[in-house]
Amino acid sequence: MNYYSLHHKSPKVSFQEAVVRGIAPDKGLYFPEKINPLPKYFFKNIEHLSNNEIAFTLIRQFVGEEIPESTLKGIIADTLSFDFPVVEVEEDIYALELYHGPTMAFKDVGARFMARCLSYFNRNNNNEVTVLVATSGDTGGAVASGFLGVKGVNVVILYPSGKVSEVQEKQLTTLGQNIRALEVKGTFDDCQAMVKNAFLDKEITDKMQLTSANSINIARWLPQMFYFAFTYKHLKGKGKPLVFSTPSGNFGNICAGMMAQQLGLPVSHFIASTNINRVVPDYMETGAYKPVPSFQTISNAMDIGDPSNFIRIQEIYKNDFQNLKKHLSSYSFTDDETRMAMKYLYEMRNYIADPHGAVGYLGLKKYRKENPENLGVFLETAHPVKFLDVVEPVIGKKIDFPPQIESVVHKTKKATMIATYDELKSFLIR
Repeated sequence: MNYYSLHHKSPKVSFQEAVVRGIAPDKGLYFPEKINPLPKYFFKNIEHLSNNEIAFTLIRQFVGEEIPESTLKGIIADTLSFDFPVVEVEEDIYALELYHGPTMAFKDVGARFMARCLSYFNRNNNNEVTVLVATSGDTGGAVASGFLGVKGVNVVILYPSGKVSEVQEKQLTTLGQNIRALEVKGTFDDCQAMVKNAFLDKEITDKMQLTSANSINIARWLPQMFYFAFTYKHLKGKGKPLVFSTPSGNFGNICAGMMAQQLGLPVSHFIASTNINRVVPDYMETGAYKPVPSFQTISNAMDIGDPSNFIRIQEIYKNDFQNLKKHLSSYSFTDDETRMAMKYLYEMRNYIADPHGAVGYLGLKKYRKENPENLGVFLETAHPVKFLDVVEPVIGKKIDFPPQIESVVHKTKKATMIATYDELKSFLIR
């Protein structure tokens, strides 16, 4: 499988080169040259397959022969070493809980898969690779955990000062070893802009091999297809059309779901649920895509004003706006609406949602007002304990730390404060 840049000004590359590069030389995101739908019998008989078998079948064509079959199966087994519960919250509405991994966030899947792919590609290479990544919340912790101790890989994580939760910050600043954290005076968009500039700076790239572990990297992005298929396997017997509502920030997660749909996964519709950072909801209303500076909210992982992966979504639907509208709805919600949803879910449904999951729930409820004849699934992308300052006041209950969080929350933060790109550059090539 070859990959091309969505800016169409760079040569096509292999899976390995796309993973190692992260982003194309022309600053474009990589996209697979072909998407071959899977045989219909695969989905017809999916309930008889294990999660590992499902994941292998979904990802195999995108990896090609660059990783041997037995090695790829081992990577998948290591990646999927935890559960993906589908919990009924109310009639025909389910929460897909993606927070049962080591850092209690959905990004554990992509980070673990990418780390193991990069480790395989680097197995006979004495040169070091530096993973440079920006995070608005959970990416940093998942990447730090996934790459901790990986041979020949150094990790540098940029995060916006004061705009991630305390638990999230501890997860990315306390591990040490090959993990280093940079606390940026600015927003996530500032962090992401610094990372993109570094990839294009020859003074840096001539001295070190950079790659990214944001969802712009295909090995971080594509494995997120897996749990959409796992959910279909779980709910297939209900006999109703399936709708997914995804809390959306950089749009990698929902884009992966759409890739699974391209492979043949029977999904009726996708809902991109956002906070007040509503560039995509506005686009779906007007047809005009206008990135804007991001605003801070209680669902911080979605505080993104220029979502990188939306260009991939447009590519999936061949830049046909009307076709995209048939498959995607997008709604925006305020912090007050999010708190009200969290309170309702706890008091009336006995379910504790984090603020991102609550936004997903709101989007699903809004869509189902006019489209009730389906099964709705909203993604719970992170454990509520990661947002104690938001969740506990709303539900009026203290949440205990799970073991994954207890192991880091009392450790000492270690981060370097920066404010400019030049400071990042000096840190990398000092």
